[in-house]
Amino acid sequence: MKNAPQTPAIGLDVGTSRIVTAFRNNEDFQYKTQLNAFVTVPWSKMTESSLKREGVPYVVHGDAGEKSIIVPGNESSRFADLLQTEARRPMTRGVLNPQEPANAAMLKQLIENLTDGERRSGLPVYYSVPAASLGAEENLTYHDATIAQILRELDCTPTPINEGLAVVFSELEETNYSGIGISFGGGLVNVCLSYLAVPVLSFSVPKAGDYIDSSASTITGELATRIRMAKEESFYINGHFADKLHQVLNVYYDEMIRSVVNGLKDAFSNSRNIPKIGRPVPMVLSGGSAMPKGFRDRFEKLLKESEFPLPLSEIRMAQSPLNSTAKGALVAALAEA
Repeated sequence: MKNAPQTPAIGLDVGTSRIVTAFRNNEDFQYKTQLNAFVTVPWSKMTESSLKREGVPYVVHGDAGEKSIIVPGNESSRFADLLQTEARRPMTRGVLNPQEPANAAMLKQLIENLTDGERRSGLPVYYSVPAASLGAEENLTYHDATIAQILRELDCTPTPINEGLAVVFSELEETNYSGIGISFGGGLVNVCLSYLAVPVLSFSVPKAGDYIDSSASTITGELATRIRMAKEESFYINGHFADKLHQVLNVYYDEMIRSVVNGLKDAFSNSRNIPKIGRPVPMVLSGGSAMPKGFRDRFEKLLKESEFPLPLSEIRMAQSPLNSTAKGALVAALAEA
C-alpha cells in the first residue's frame, strides 16, 4: 500500500485462520490477507540473510546464543511443512488462544504488516468480533479488549462489529441490509439475522474449519497444516475419491454443515425476537470454510430438509467469500465517517 492513496478507514477481519484488511481506493475495494499463524525456526546469519533477500517478513527473538527467528503469516505454512511441525496459532475457536503466550504480540505484528504504508494517526478501524456460541453465555470481553488495545497501540481508532453482521453489510445492500449473513471461519461459524441494518439475532457454532482439520488429522495421521492446504487446493463436496483424506474431509464437512443447520433451526424456532418481516429474506454464505466446490448446494439441501422456519428468497455465496467480513466492516466504517 506504500505510495497508494490513503484510505479513510480500514475494515479488519480478525479470523482464527486468516487476518484480512479491506481498503477503499476511489471506488474500488482492495484487500490484503495473512495466515493468522507463525513458526519459530533456528536462527543463523545465513537464514536471516536469505529471508531478507526473499522479502519474507520475520522477527528475531531472544538474546545472543539463544536467538530464534519467528516467521509470521503466509510463509508460516510453508515452513511448518518443511519442518514437519504444526504452525503456532495466536487464536483458537474464534478468540485469543490462552495456550499461546505470544498471541497478542503476533497479532500486533500481523496487523502492523497488513496496514504498512497507511497513515496511522487516528485511522478508523472496524474489526470483527464473534458472537457467543448458541446456548452459551461466553465472556468475549478480554478478546475484544485486547484487539482494541493492539489497534490503539498502532495509533488507530478501533470499533468492533459483529462478524455475521459484517457479512450482511458486505453483501445485502440491495435489501437494505435485511437478511442472514453466515461466516464459515476457521474457529467458529458466525450467524447474524439483520433487519434494516439492525442485528436481531446473532450466535456462533463451534464446529468450523479447524474442527474439520483436527478431526481429519486424527483419522489420517497427517498434520493439520497439510490437511488445510489439501482442503483449500483440491477438495470439493460430495466427490467420489479413492484418496482417503478427501473421503474423510467429506465426512467432517457434512458434520459441520449439519451442526450449523441444526443450530439455525433451533435458534430461529425458539427465538421470540424474530421480527415479522413480511417477505422472504436472502441468506449469504461466506468464509474460507465455505469455499469448496459444491458447498452451497449441499448446505441448501440439508437446510431445506430441516424445515427451516424462516422463508428465504435465496441462498447464495458471497461475491468474495474470504474478503466478505473485512469488506462489511469497511462498509460500516465508511458509513459512519
